[in-house]
Amino acid sequence: MSYFAVIYILWLRQLKRYVRSRARLIASFAQPLLFLVALGFGFGPIYAKAGGGNYIEFLAPGIITMSMLFTSMFNGIEVIWDKQFGFLKETLVAPVPRVVVMLGRTLGGATVAMIQGLLIFLITLLIGFRPEVTPSLFLAPIIMFFICVLFAALGTAIASKLDDMQAFPLVMNFLIMPLFFLSGALFPIDQLPKALMVVVRLNPLSYGVDGMRLSLTHVGHFSFMLDFTVLAVVTASCITLGAYLFNRIEA
Repeated sequence: MSYFAVIYILWLRQLKRYVRSRARLIASFAQPLLFLVALGFGFGPIYAKAGGGNYIEFLAPGIITMSMLFTSMFNGIEVIWDKQFGFLKETLVAPVPRVVVMLGRTLGGATVAMIQGLLIFLITLLIGFRPEVTPSLFLAPIIMFFICVLFAALGTAIASKLDDMQAFPLVMNFLIMPLFFLSGALFPIDQLPKALMVVVRLNPLSYGVDGMRLSLTHVGHFSFMLDFTVLAVVTASCITLGAYLFNRIEA
């Protein structure tokens, strides 16, 4: 069996799991929708009075990014699930390097997260978000791809070192919440204190949020070049780390 065939089979398996799980599909919309409605309309008037303009226009790219972050990171729990039920052991005995198995799972999780992000994007349009229709709009899927692969690889890397399914969500929440809230997804970062700004700059999700905001609304803090460079470097690093840890996994 070729490497590409293994990657394709694992990628397809991830998609089938997502489509078949109706409860997961419906629940995955709840949190982004809550943030959009509660924060978008709740803080919208305050944001406008402060001179920030339309808060929905500012918030929507961050919420799209949030949905991809959560979906891609929690994809790693399936590694622990497969450990406990023996499927992972059957996969690892395939005559292919383990890095191929890891790439297949990562790409499958990233694809699911991208679908999630696109669906949330459609919901933002219904709520009132109006992206700028310019050539930069076509850069959004590239930014989305980097975000999804980066955090799907990170989720897989973390899951490779865990055996307790209950511990995984706790570890994920410990990482996801700081990543999300310190990325500029909910508030502008221009006037942050210097110490907090350093944390924001070290957060790779900040560049994903900024890239999405630049591509959809032409408003951002960094530049496209910096966003792409940081996301590409961190994505490659997470894939390398994930491949290393997955290669040492004991099913």
